Amino acid sequence: MGEIGLRERKKQRMYRTVSEIAIRLFLEKGFDAVSVAEVAAAAEISKPTLFRYFPAKEDLVLYRFADHEGEAARVVARDRGVPPLASLRRHFLDGLERCDPVTGLNDHPAVLAFHELLYGTPALVARTYAYLERSEAALAEALGGGLEARLAAGQIVAVQRILALENWRRIAEGEQVADVRGDAVAAAERAFGVLEAGLPNLA
Repeated sequence: MGEIGLRERKKQRMYRTVSEIAIRLFLEKGFDAVSVAEVAAAAEISKPTLFRYFPAKEDLVLYRFADHEGEAARVVARDRGVPPLASLRRHFLDGLERCDPVTGLNDHPAVLAFHELLYGTPALVARTYAYLERSEAALAEALGGGLEARLAAGQIVAVQRILALENWRRIAEGEQVADVRGDAVAAAERAFGVLEAGLPNLA
């Protein structure tokens, strides 16, 4: 058991290391200007090994928030007995409170540079939709499965994405976190209120 755990930890470390090396190169030179071969050379691994870990070049960037892919589903599963939308609302508001980059409310230069890379590169924007689809599927499963659950999950994921994008846009345009926070909290409360009105069975 310990050996499997060690192997898994080494694998996760490899993912993280290669992803961070790739992101550093992309930030320096631009996503399209860096080849997969360059990333592999910088990480001191072969190109086939890199593709074994990251099937697409875009995945080198998206790995940074791979942990968040099933986050909404985990929140719902963790808080059994609590209305799902109440749990998700609290989780999003907690994220705003701690300036979680996923909420868009973070002005650290490295976070801003990463988001600029992500949202400013068409190939990465397109690849993000696959990530969102997997997030929706996991959340729909946590909500009980079926068409209604899929429809609800799609709305919830869309609301969280739109809230985060609006926060990021304002920060990227030069506003301070302290100035955006109040509006971000009010917008989240309003958005989840709309979700609760439209999805009463989850409220």
